[in-house]
Amino acid sequence: MLCPGPRPRNAAATRTAILDAARERFAAESYDDVGMRDIARDVGVDAALISRYFGSKDDLFLAALDSCTDGSTLMSGEKSEFGARVANEIVFEPNKAEKLKGMSIMLRSIGSAKAAEMVQTTCSQRFFGPLDDWLSGPDATVRARLLAGFIMGMSVSRELARRQIQHRTGPVREDARPAGPHPPGPDRRLTLSRNEEGRGGFPPRPLSCPAADP
Repeated sequence: MLCPGPRPRNAAATRTAILDAARERFAAESYDDVGMRDIARDVGVDAALISRYFGSKDDLFLAALDSCTDGSTLMSGEKSEFGARVANEIVFEPNKAEKLKGMSIMLRSIGSAKAAEMVQTTCSQRFFGPLDDWLSGPDATVRARLLAGFIMGMSVSRELARRQIQHRTGPVREDARPAGPHPPGPDRRLTLSRNEEGRGGFPPRPLSCPAADP
């Protein structure tokens, strides 16, 4: 009787699985606490295989960062509508976990000098640098950093509010949000329905009655 040989490995699928596991690990733990063997165990492969696909731990960390969203869509369009695109992203777009992975990795890396340096270099190349060039004008670098801080702060605030509501009332359905996309425009107002208010960190507006006709 012939014994079956080892099952052929799908290289692309294995590489994707390793990268996904690395993102999860680096988003949940500090860079220094994550080991190659931990990621290999999560995927079910030998740690040597990770080195074959990605090289060192530093290379894998950089690959995980590069695989996260970079916010380039905010720079796709007219500058006059940039504020509306940012508001649309923060208020109306579904706040899926994938969007927060990169931010979680950055926050977890603060305690490691090596990881923090890699994050700084990656952010400068993928976001700050392009945003500086796109904004142009006086103090573009300062404005880009202030804008990034605002977006990150609002995203974290929205996620905290969502988790607080979910803890009290159960999961918040994304399909209950206003249908998208919400194209930006000069006359578009940021309005929320009764059910929407309070979900993204925005307090409910007080009830008001229209003035009676004289």
